[in-house]
Amino acid sequence: MKDEKHENQSKKTDQEAFGPLIRSMNDFFTQQPVRRLLDTMDEFFDRPFPFSFSSIPIDMYETETELIIAADLPGVKKEQIDIEYAEKHLTISIKNVETLEEANEKKHYYVKKHSYNKSSRTIALPYPIQSKNSRATYKDGVLTIHIPKQRRKKLPIDE
Repeated sequence: MKDEKHENQSKKTDQEAFGPLIRSMNDFFTQQPVRRLLDTMDEFFDRPFPFSFSSIPIDMYETETELIIAADLPGVKKEQIDIEYAEKHLTISIKNVETLEEANEKKHYYVKKHSYNKSSRTIALPYPIQSKNSRATYKDGVLTIHIPKQRRKKLPIDE
């Protein structure tokens, strides 16, 4: 019983001694500049860019006349998409740039935040692209690329 009473008094004394320090630390972490930094870090881990940086999901299939590549890009605007091609490769890139400004004259702070994210995927194609007949459409979050098949010729075998 005596030990419990002594322990409780010791805890109370520790709390009283460190009380001002704990209050000042709480005040420090809740003031705007530091709170903004902590909120930004939380946002980064809670809301990453919608695509993994290694890959954009695609489906690729052939019909009788063309090769079709479909990429699911939910939440992406047409202006953020870039398609480049060379020989037998096609690259789909997505760029996301955001700017956030916030000011509060009463509390004397100003925050301006820029973020830039880029994701891309390069796809190896079975034959070179004919640029004049290739086309791309973007509707309801799905990018569809149509590439006409090349005419193939048979090679005769000599004896």
